This record gives sequence, C-alpha cells and structure tokens, in this order.
Amino acid sequence: MRRFVSILAALILAACAGPGPAPRPVPAPLPLAPAAGPRVTTAVAIDNFVQAVERVTPEATRICRARIPGGNCAFTILVDDRPGQPPNAFQTLDRQGRPVLVFTTALIAEARNTDEIAFVIGHEAGHHIEGHIPRLRQNALSGAVLGAVIGAALGGEQGVRAGQDLGATVGGRAFSKEYELEADRLGALIAHNAGFDPLRGAVFFSRIPDPGDRFLGSHPPNAERMEAVRRTVARLP
Repeated sequence: MRRFVSILAALILAACAGPGPAPRPVPAPLPLAPAAGPRVTTAVAIDNFVQAVERVTPEATRICRARIPGGNCAFTILVDDRPGQPPNAFQTLDRQGRPVLVFTTALIAEARNTDEIAFVIGHEAGHHIEGHIPRLRQNALSGAVLGAVIGAALGGEQGVRAGQDLGATVGGRAFSKEYELEADRLGALIAHNAGFDPLRGAVFFSRIPDPGDRFLGSHPPNAERMEAVRRTVARLP
C-alpha cells in the first residue's frame, strides 16, 4: 500500500506540476518588521477591523477589476461570531460566484493593529483575485481522474475509489503552498496601496502555529511567508 501511495503521489504531482523551474540563488534576508505590540481591547479591535475593511475593500475591488476584466469583484465581508471558533479567515464564493471573505471574532481580537488586519483582508482577497478556488478544484479533479486510472489498474472498484480519494487529496494540495504565497504577495500589495504597512501586518505570522514544511501540507512555513512579503515590499515604489 505504501508503494502504491508513493507511486500515485509521484504521478499526480508530475501530471499537475510538470517540470519544475531551475534552482535560483537564495537572496539575503531583508530586515524584519517592527514588533506588533500588546493585545488590544475589544473596542479597539473592532475599530481596527472596521477601519481596515473600509480602506482595503475598495483597493481589493480596484485590483480585482484590473486583473479580471468582467470578473466578479463584489466582495462581501462576514464575521463568524460563533463561540469557540479559533483565529481564522478564509475566502469562499456565494451561489452567484461572488467572493466572500470570512473572519472569526477570535482573529479580529488577535490582530494587534490595523496593519495586521488589513494584511489578512488583502491576503484573503488575493485568493479570489488569483482564482485559487477554481484552480484547486481543477487540480483535485485532475488528481482524482488519474488516481482512478491507477486504482483500476491495481484492482477493482475498491481500488478505483481509493485512487480517486487519494488522487483528489494529492492533486488538491499540490499547489496549495504556492497559492498561499501568491495570496501573501498580492495581499501585501493591496494593503500597501490602501495605506497600510504590509511588513508590520505580516508580523501576524509570528503568533500563529508554524506548519513547517510538511509534504502535501496546505500552508508554507511562516518564515517563508514573511520572506515573500519582505520581497514584495522591497519591489514597491
């Protein structure tokens, strides 16, 4: 079974990714951003969120319309106030295909300043602008199809189902780390254009669990994400 998983994963990644880019020299790290500061009161956290939404949403909409002419750029911002939800934010689509950005109250409370919450809003908007949801679906579908073919070759209906499930998982996660970095880079640009400091905003990463560099993990290491933001800011006017 382990051999089957290894073969399937290698084939799916090869089919989805194609030949990788040539290795590039690793540049020297840029200076770190300033410290985030202490936790804020509930009233301040709410005010920070409102300010960030009011300033970031128009800029995200402008960039969305510039990059996706005729696309759906009517962002809806929602707050998940259910008790016990962890600090989290995500982007989804409503039934009409409009982008929805959801933030838990725990995340709003955890943000220490407007720069952090603005960066997170920009990051989630970046997922929509970069088209990550349909791209992830396509990757998962491609992986499931390939997995089903391999499963059938290995034996019967059960093999097909196992291959489909594993293939969809592998295919769906093949590019998820790069998609997060793309959203980080675009989120930094959006926050900057809205008048916020992306470097200070990305300090948020220093207070969330580091996923490390796990095989088929959904998020890249926090240090890599910080570096992506620093490189983006270094190229801004």
